[in-house]
Amino acid sequence: MHELAALIRAVADFPRAGVVFRDVTPLLADATGFARCIDALAEPWQGQGVQAVCGIEARGFIFGAALAQKLHAGFVPLRKPGKLPPPVIAADYQLEYGVDRLEIQRDAIRAGERVLLVDDVLATGGTLGAARALVKQLEAELLGASVVIELVGLGGRDRWPSETPLQSLLRY
Repeated sequence: MHELAALIRAVADFPRAGVVFRDVTPLLADATGFARCIDALAEPWQGQGVQAVCGIEARGFIFGAALAQKLHAGFVPLRKPGKLPPPVIAADYQLEYGVDRLEIQRDAIRAGERVLLVDDVLATGGTLGAARALVKQLEAELLGASVVIELVGLGGRDRWPSETPLQSLLRY
């Protein structure tokens, strides 16, 4: 994973003072690094019968679509409000200073379908928790979740159910 970590740029004081933003753009721009990242994300899910990969807006779309292709699964976008045509279902989640929402089209995944969640970063766990709630509302089988980066100090993993696998490639 060292070669992947070398492709993540740390940007101090972005988007505000005191925050170190982990920029995946250099990783995405490096063909070999991006391919290795997708291979590493796919490895624990090979042979698990993943039928749909749900990618969380926006960078989760990039990793999720590539991962779905690698796993021979469909890709389902989880979007911010107002981006999908109806009918949709929604799940709200807490932000540092407010509430946000994720939506999925009601017929995007079927009851019992084997689903994997994907995002670029796990921070406090709110977004991933909302994604999990959407999959549960549609009565699909959540196999687990994968993220490229886990920001350990923000406690997102602590908010994830321990019985459901959660993979992170890089931890900061």
